[in-house]
Amino acid sequence: MSITGSHLIARALKREGIRTVFTLAGDHILPVLDVMEDFDFQFIDGRHEQAVVHMADAWARINNQIGVCMVTTPGHANALPGLVHAMATEAPVLNISGSDKLSHYDRGMMQEIDQVGMAKATCKAAWLVRDPDRLPEYISMAIRTALSGRRGPVHLTIPIDVQEAVVDEESIHLPDPATSRRSGPSVTNRDQVRRAVQLLHHSQRPMVVASNPAGYEDAAAESLQRFLELTRIPLFTEGTARGIVADDHPDCFGFFDLGLNRAAAMIRDADAVLMLGKKFDYSIGYALPPVIAADATVIQVDPAPEQIGRNREAAVGIAGDVAGVVDQLAEEASAHSWPERPWLQTLHARRAEQGEWAERVADPGPPMHPLFVLKRLESVLRPDDVLVFDGGDFCHFAKLYLPARARSWWSLPDLGMLGSAMPTAIAAKASWPNGRVVLITGDGSFGFNGMEFDTAVRHGLEIVTVLGNDSAWGIDRQIQLAAYGRAVATDLLPSRYDLVAEGLGGHGEFVQRPDELEPALERAFGAGRPALVNVLTRRVSSPRGERAIARRKAGD
Repeated sequence: MSITGSHLIARALKREGIRTVFTLAGDHILPVLDVMEDFDFQFIDGRHEQAVVHMADAWARINNQIGVCMVTTPGHANALPGLVHAMATEAPVLNISGSDKLSHYDRGMMQEIDQVGMAKATCKAAWLVRDPDRLPEYISMAIRTALSGRRGPVHLTIPIDVQEAVVDEESIHLPDPATSRRSGPSVTNRDQVRRAVQLLHHSQRPMVVASNPAGYEDAAAESLQRFLELTRIPLFTEGTARGIVADDHPDCFGFFDLGLNRAAAMIRDADAVLMLGKKFDYSIGYALPPVIAADATVIQVDPAPEQIGRNREAAVGIAGDVAGVVDQLAEEASAHSWPERPWLQTLHARRAEQGEWAERVADPGPPMHPLFVLKRLESVLRPDDVLVFDGGDFCHFAKLYLPARARSWWSLPDLGMLGSAMPTAIAAKASWPNGRVVLITGDGSFGFNGMEFDTAVRHGLEIVTVLGNDSAWGIDRQIQLAAYGRAVATDLLPSRYDLVAEGLGGHGEFVQRPDELEPALERAFGAGRPALVNVLTRRVSSPRGERAIARRKAGD
């Protein structure tokens, strides 16, 4: 029996467990979209290719599986920023682009660009598929690459004639995911585990920092919680690891951000630090003094061997999957009696100080302080609400104030590229159709992919957006004023984003006074369709902004 390359794509994706695909239709992927429609895929089509990649990125991290996005040839150029972002979030995304016929390559063909070359600069790997018989092999290889080591996006360019080519079904082999890639987490030798636990056991002021790779597997959450409850070592989380142990756990101290979390900044006094997939990058001062003391013991666990000892040597460097290694650490820790440490009380005191500060500054204005808005929002949130963050200062205030629970807290990576939150919220709502998804965004960041509000409306995804409107690129404006004495190209208008939401078929609320806020939020949550609450807020620097100002003034 003869089938087409498009049928092979559909069958290979199904074999890999893919059911949801994010796309923006265009000429060079029309054949495969038409065939896939008969295979019962769920398509979520966006309004811009960058946003489509963001959706696949978020879907991959939320569901711990491959996120698939499909775009056409000029759309590939639009998709590139999304791929850059997916590399930063370490999302296993399979990005598929069509192109004109192979026989037209290098002749000035329709919409000719170097898709593979462009993708190689923004992905873990990229390939041009020339042989339709090998489509399943390439899809399997791409997914294996995306999931290996530190995860990230991969790209396939599949020309339209490869999609339409006729192949003999009997000659095709569809790789089995159970046997075509490694199954289960990798672990390390017991001597390394024993040495790491001994060092932590003898420390007085230890910390654990869990980053993206700790969130790759759901199994890591149970092992990490067991390790904490055995050792009583304080935990901080970031990225995809946010919420794998909830912030209300007595030994979890929240978001690892030196500018937003006073307890996290105490890492400078730690005498031992266990890094679970945390890169030794700028966000932690490259793990060098003064952020981490010169005499502190550093233990590093990372799925990418090349990250071990980068910028700073590790007393114990373990290359392996975080989930598997933490399970080993917990087992070894169970053989020890762990002491109570005054260090925990010091960190609790820092967290309490920050809470008291937040209560003091959360005044109603006018205009309202961002923390006042967030305090009112918190009063109507439920424990299982999913929170998505985007933007500068308004977002930073939200991240320092609102806690993370299991798989409930999704923010920007250290790359800081704005605009991903509306697509992320769409993917989150598609993942949890019976849950509530709340998007917390600034007015500047909303502008990047605000038209995806239309996508939420078309697909019946009831997202509630709370937009802090200070009519500015807030964090940059505050830095300009403090460092240079004037603002340049950072003013926006107090635009009626609520009317935009209404015009796109959603529910809109405009809030200027503090007494209007809570009723507006209640109506938004009860609207039965995507809703946006546009809140006029004060122009004020977050602690992260103040830290940036201090660095700028110091010439750092």
